[in-house]
Amino acid sequence: MGTCSADLAALLGPNATAIAAADYICNKFSDASFAVDNTYLLFSAYLNFFMQLGFAMLCAGSVRSKNAISVMLTNVLDAAIAGLFYYLFGFAFAFGSPSNGGFIGRHNFGLESIPSSSFDYSNFLYHWAFAVSAAGIASGSMAERTQFVAYLIYSSFLTGFVYPVVSHWFWATDGWATAFRVDNGFLFGSGVIDFAGSGVVHMVGGVAGFWGALIEGPRVGRFDSSGRSVALRDHNATLVVLGTFILWFGWYGFNPGSFNKISGFYTSGNHYGQWSAVGRTAVTTTLAGCTSALTTLFGKWILTSHWDVTDFCSGLLGGFAAITAGCSVVEPWAAIICGFVAALVLISCNKLAEKVKYDDPLGAAQLHGGCGAWGVIFTALFASEKYVREVYPSRPVRYGLFMGGGGRLLAAHIIQILVIVGWVSATMGTLFYFLHKFGHLRVSADDEMADMDLTRQGRLAYVDHDEDESQKQGFK
Repeated sequence: MGTCSADLAALLGPNATAIAAADYICNKFSDASFAVDNTYLLFSAYLNFFMQLGFAMLCAGSVRSKNAISVMLTNVLDAAIAGLFYYLFGFAFAFGSPSNGGFIGRHNFGLESIPSSSFDYSNFLYHWAFAVSAAGIASGSMAERTQFVAYLIYSSFLTGFVYPVVSHWFWATDGWATAFRVDNGFLFGSGVIDFAGSGVVHMVGGVAGFWGALIEGPRVGRFDSSGRSVALRDHNATLVVLGTFILWFGWYGFNPGSFNKISGFYTSGNHYGQWSAVGRTAVTTTLAGCTSALTTLFGKWILTSHWDVTDFCSGLLGGFAAITAGCSVVEPWAAIICGFVAALVLISCNKLAEKVKYDDPLGAAQLHGGCGAWGVIFTALFASEKYVREVYPSRPVRYGLFMGGGGRLLAAHIIQILVIVGWVSATMGTLFYFLHKFGHLRVSADDEMADMDLTRQGRLAYVDHDEDESQKQGFK
C-alpha cells in the first residue's frame, strides 16, 4: 500500500492534498482487491463442496442397488459431521497459529477470532469442504458393510482431529514441514509443496479408508472358497459417469481455488499475474485427468479386451488426485506425464489389491492413496523454478529434481509420504481396530447379505412397482 501511495502521489504532485488523495485511492483499490479475492475463494469453496454430490453419485452407482441409500447417507453424514467438528476443533487445529512446535494449532476454536488479518469466513468454508472430501474417500472404501455408528465415530475423529493436524503440518504458516513458513526453519531447507492436497487430502482419506476396509475384511461373496476374485458389479454406470463429471467440474475449485486469491500481480503493469497461474493450474489439472483416463481405458482394454466406462472414470479421477499436489508449479507438458504414470499406478494398485484379497468397492484407497502418493513424488521431480518462485515467494528456491533443482525437495516429499502413512495408520488404524474389537465396525453377515437399505434404513432406493392395488384397479 505504501508503494502504491508513493507512486501515485508522485504523479499527482508534491503537496499534502495529492498525498491524501493517493492514500484514499490506493485504500479503495485495496478494499476492492480483498472483495474480489474473497469472492473468488467463496466461489471455489462452493465448487469444492459441490464435489460431494459427485462423490454421492459415484458411490451410489458403484455399489449394488440394495445398498444405494446407505452409501448416500454416509456422504450426507460426512458433510454434516465435518461442518460441526471442523468448526469446533478442526480449523483451529489446522490454522490456529502460533502452534505447539509446528505440530498442531491452538487458537480460533469455534472461529473465535475470525475474521482477522489472516483469515476470513471464506477460508473456513473452503477448508471445511476439503475435510469433507477426506472423509468421503474413506467412506467409499468401507461401503456396503459398515455400521452406522462407526461412520459417526470415525468421520468425527477424521475431520475434527486427524486431517486438521496433517493440514497444519503442510499448509499452516508455522507447520513443521510447510513451504509457507515465515522463518527459515524449512524441512531440508525446502519444505513440502503440496499445493492442493495430493498428500494432505487424498492420501489421508486413502490411508484411512485402507485401514477401515482391511480391518473389516472383504464383503461377503467378494472372494470364493478357493480365494478367486468374484466381481460384485456396480449397479448403475450412469450414476458413476454423472458423479465423475460433477467431480471433474468441482476440481476446478479444488485445485485453482487453492491460491485463495486471484488479483495479485507477478510483474507490475504486466498482463501476467496470479490469474494466469490460476488458469495454468486449471489446464494442468485437465491434462493430467484426461491423459490418465485414456491411458487407463486402453490399459484395461489390453488386459481384458473390454472398453469399460467405469475404468475410464476411475482413471480420470486418479489423474486429478495425482496432479493436485503440483498443479500450480508444473508445466502443462509435465501434467501429461503425471497423468500417464497415475494410470499405471492405479492399474497396478488395483491388481495388487485383488491379489492380496483386499476389498474396496470404489477402489478409493488405491486411487486416492496410490495416485496421491505418486502426485507427491511427481511434484518433487517436475516443479518448475519459475512457478515455484511465483507461487511460494517466501521460501528458498527448491524445485524439481528433473528440472535441475537438486534432491532436497524430493527428500522432503518422501518424508511427507512417510509421516502421513504413519500418522493416519496410528490414529485411524487404532480407532478402526477398537471399533472392530468391540463389535461396532461391521454389520452382521445376515444384514450384509440382505438389503442393507431395507434392514438398516427401512426403505429401498428403487421400487419396482410404484402403483398400489387401488391404482391398478382404477385402470380396469
